[in-house]
Amino acid sequence: MATEATTTPDLRVLALQCLVEPDPAAKVLAVAAMAEAMGAGDVALDVHVALQPDAPVPGRPERPELVPPRLVGRRAMTTLEGRAMLIHALAHIEFNAVNLALDALWRFPGLPPAYYTDWLRVATEEATHFSLLAAHLQVLGYRYGDFPAHDSLWEMVGKTCGDPLARMALVPRTLEARGLDAIPPLRAKLAQAGDLDAAKILDIILRDEVGHVEIGNRWYCYLCQQRGLEPVATYAELAVRYAAPALRGPFNLEARRQAGFTEAELQALS
Repeated sequence: MATEATTTPDLRVLALQCLVEPDPAAKVLAVAAMAEAMGAGDVALDVHVALQPDAPVPGRPERPELVPPRLVGRRAMTTLEGRAMLIHALAHIEFNAVNLALDALWRFPGLPPAYYTDWLRVATEEATHFSLLAAHLQVLGYRYGDFPAHDSLWEMVGKTCGDPLARMALVPRTLEARGLDAIPPLRAKLAQAGDLDAAKILDIILRDEVGHVEIGNRWYCYLCQQRGLEPVATYAELAVRYAAPALRGPFNLEARRQAGFTEAELQALS
């Protein structure tokens, strides 16, 4: 009796399918299923094929409304709504970070297999962060989408779609690295306001984000080496070319050190 042939799904194709999914809960489940299937050996990886999405990316829900950063609103820790606004803003960052990792996974062909499994790990952890924050937001009486949000992170993702070197330089090791600096004072504010559950979630996020920035640093240095480029000078040139935001302190130098920034880079920040 003849059996119907089955085709093993490809990791990068699955990542693109996850990326275009607009519903946050469905996206989180799809990322988890993709990671589980990859771990079980039920997913193939073709690093050479150039994929083209059939739909605009990324998939997003109708809400939150996207506005300029100055219109997002103040987040006073003295009120429940203010704390909810902060948690919402963090959840939005993590939702964008899921999409960022999925985009890094599917978009750039021809890199070593470890590059794609690294970004699968990032997508999985970012999805966990989003789920934790979205659940805590509901404990506070709100849902993801209840407040406006801005799109600054994804704007740089869009600018760097043509070059993985620029993507690694300016998204994980620039914009995401700012989270290493910002999380400790936000955690302190939430703890001072009595929201210890939120503070514990930020502890998890900071721990994982060190690894995510390290992945960006590692693949940035790999690509510089492949192209015969000096990393520090190349970064400065890319920051100007793509109009990256200026870096302002205070900086979490120890977390940045753990994430793979060199002492010369840290000294330059100081």
